[in-house]
Amino acid sequence: MSFQFQLSQFDDYTKAAFPAMASPCEILFDSTDLEQVMALGLEVRAETWRIEQKFSRYRHDNIIHKINNACGKTIHVDDETADLLDFANQIYELSEARFDVTSGILRKVWKFDGSDQLADEKAIATLLPLIGWHQVNWSRPYLTLPEGMEIDLGGIGKEYAVDKVFSLLTQRCEHALLVNFGGDLRAKGPRKDGSAWKVGVEQIVPEQQIRHLEMTAGAMATSGDSRRYLLKDGIRYSHILNPKTGWPVMNAPRSITVVAPTCVEAGIYSSLSLMMGDDAEKFLEELDIRYWSVR
Repeated sequence: MSFQFQLSQFDDYTKAAFPAMASPCEILFDSTDLEQVMALGLEVRAETWRIEQKFSRYRHDNIIHKINNACGKTIHVDDETADLLDFANQIYELSEARFDVTSGILRKVWKFDGSDQLADEKAIATLLPLIGWHQVNWSRPYLTLPEGMEIDLGGIGKEYAVDKVFSLLTQRCEHALLVNFGGDLRAKGPRKDGSAWKVGVEQIVPEQQIRHLEMTAGAMATSGDSRRYLLKDGIRYSHILNPKTGWPVMNAPRSITVVAPTCVEAGIYSSLSLMMGDDAEKFLEELDIRYWSVR
């Protein structure tokens, strides 16, 4: 994207938009006060970019790079990073090791570009000893990562940013609003006229119509393989990987959309459900979570 910030005014709302985290990011304000929306939009952009710069694994000047290049030495982390690592530890335990922030290293052998090129079995086997949060020594605020291992917080980064931005805005803005970072949403409502925000769930397969939902509160996140997959001999391989085997989870839904109180919760539940494969829907139903599944 070439633009850095856009402000668009409509009859009864204003949209602030900017690029971040490889996604289009926008906030809809139930207001036509351009001066206020401009100020809030720029503040939100700054906060989002701060989070991206701090936790992106693609940078060489942040805490993630420092941890991943510590060569087995103990690193002292700040409170914000510690909170995310505490959360990652909690989800690792609750998911029975299915959600593992050390599994990002598998990107070295898997390229989900729509081709038929599966990863080499020997290459996967070489990486498996470098995966496993249980090998990490985490005693807040000290982290010791075994040499050769990496952490990647990308699995919760965008949802975390949505919740942080939402919290910032609700402290600064009295109007209803909708935060939408690449389809990860959180809403505050109802709007001035009493209506809800209308959102659409992405169309995954051509024959399916876009599902339109109404939101006045809460968050929504969608996980799926519409853009990142491999197709070989008629078999579709999702980018959702099992950290224990290094291979894609099979027989999972094409897409799962989850509604939850916060965006981090919605994102985790949608991702974890896909990791359950055939049992994705059963997993969410047992937790009494509202969802939509596409197979």
